[in-house]
Amino acid sequence: MTAINGQGPAGTYPPGGEDTAGQDLRALFGQSRAVFASLHGPTHVVESANPVFTAMVDEHRGLTGIALGELMPELAGPDGITGLDEVYRTGRTRTSRNVSIVVGSGAHAHPAYFDFTYEPHHNADGSVAGIRLIGVETTQLEQAQRLMAEQRALVEQIARQAPLGEVLDGMARSIEQLAPEQVLVSVLLADPDGLHLRHGAAPSLPEFYNTAIDGIATGEGVGSCGTAAHRREPVIVTDIGTDAFWDDFRDLAQQAELAACWSTPILARDGALLGTFAMYHRTPRAPQDSDLALARIFADTAALAIERHHTEEAKAAADARTEAAQQELAAALRAEHQLRAEAEQRAAAAAELAARMRSAAAAQAEAPHPDRCQLGGPTRCDEPAEIKVADSWGDAAWGCVNHVEEALLHVRSVFIASEDMGGLAAYRDR
Repeated sequence: MTAINGQGPAGTYPPGGEDTAGQDLRALFGQSRAVFASLHGPTHVVESANPVFTAMVDEHRGLTGIALGELMPELAGPDGITGLDEVYRTGRTRTSRNVSIVVGSGAHAHPAYFDFTYEPHHNADGSVAGIRLIGVETTQLEQAQRLMAEQRALVEQIARQAPLGEVLDGMARSIEQLAPEQVLVSVLLADPDGLHLRHGAAPSLPEFYNTAIDGIATGEGVGSCGTAAHRREPVIVTDIGTDAFWDDFRDLAQQAELAACWSTPILARDGALLGTFAMYHRTPRAPQDSDLALARIFADTAALAIERHHTEEAKAAADARTEAAQQELAAALRAEHQLRAEAEQRAAAAAELAARMRSAAAAQAEAPHPDRCQLGGPTRCDEPAEIKVADSWGDAAWGCVNHVEEALLHVRSVFIASEDMGGLAAYRDR
């Protein structure tokens, strides 16, 4: 296990940052190679070649005396052997651009691209003796164009506010396609407290694996990603089978057929943890400079996407709070208006009732005071009329003490009045 130090916050570089960025690009794309070979006869037998051509085609044995088609069968076609045949036949120089050939062998074989120029060289009698092959590698340009296209697509997704999962999934697939050797990419997102990592994207990892590591803690020795998040620096585990960081996850990794994991923290501009970017491999493996450069470049892109997502989430939350506050204020205003309207209605009703009562009282005041109790019913009562009772409907009568008490017990909303003292005073002070 190796921890790689010195990376600044995502989106920034340490002193000399522009040089670091340039170094990443050079590490990612390498240096262009120029090749030369002198070919003889109609079968294009190799007479001589520069060391770059020799190492590129076959680094284990000599090339002279072997036909080019045998050395590089992928050159069959109009831009390769067929083109050479044409130059040999016509004596005219030909240029073939962006020709794909396979460099290396076995697990290290990978495509490379060249611009080839085929120039005839002649015998003394003017006939074509052979062809000089001159090539300039364009793999770097091809890879740079692919990287630029992938980066442009991701930035466009971020700009149009595509869902974060969609952006990260596309980024993971892009890296898996750009990497020269098989790699499985995973992006984990940090919780707001930075103490746990959640699944972000991992299109090529098994679902059971993604589910198992969803929510792992950040901390020293918690796999590659948990440790990288804790340290805020890349952590390279070249062999999961023997590394102590993977003691708690080794069986899970073996079940998923994972043998190496290189994890890079994704950091915000202020250094806050946003997540981790991991590259898994099926066999134990140490990273090349190009692998680390690719990780740094896409960690910056992931940081941009995640920060933009957090900004949009914060804005959406603020908008939701504002809308909720506005709705609450509107509801309070509606309630206030309703209460005010109800109060006005009650005040109007009370005023109307008071007016009716005053009118009824005035009418009753004009009525003559009877001598005898009016509350005796059909049998009448000959007791003096001493107390006046009335109700809220405007009816009133004079009665004796006994019959007024009965009225108060059996009739709702009855009150006592008198000409001299008014209201209940006449009954209270009798």
